[in-house]
Amino acid sequence: QVQLVESGGGLVQAGGSLRLSCAASASIFSANYMGWYRQAPGKQRELVAAITTGGNTNVADSVKGRFTISRDSAKNTVYLQMNNLKPEDTAVYYCNVRYSLYNYWGQGTQVTVSS
Repeated sequence: QVQLVESGGGLVQAGGSLRLSCAASASIFSANYMGWYRQAPGKQRELVAAITTGGNTNVADSVKGRFTISRDSAKNTVYLQMNNLKPEDTAVYYCNVRYSLYNYWGQGTQVTVSS
């Protein structure tokens, strides 16, 4: 069982920045896929950004050019750098890490962007 702990969320004004971190309790070196998702009230959970073992990234159109996903295998941590935040980015952000046979989710961290 791998535990994922997200941190870095909070309240920020529009135009501001936050960096989310997702620390895994086990090595992410062999993880096939790591992603950040978000869920706003009354909406479905959606992919924000993902990164594969090979370093390939996929970023949602709504955040392209503003958000960047990265990983530090030595620290077993995945990051989401969020710049130029907008009120519509307000949501609970979840970390997802997938291995060959297992899929893990964090508990989520709240991001609130005020206008």
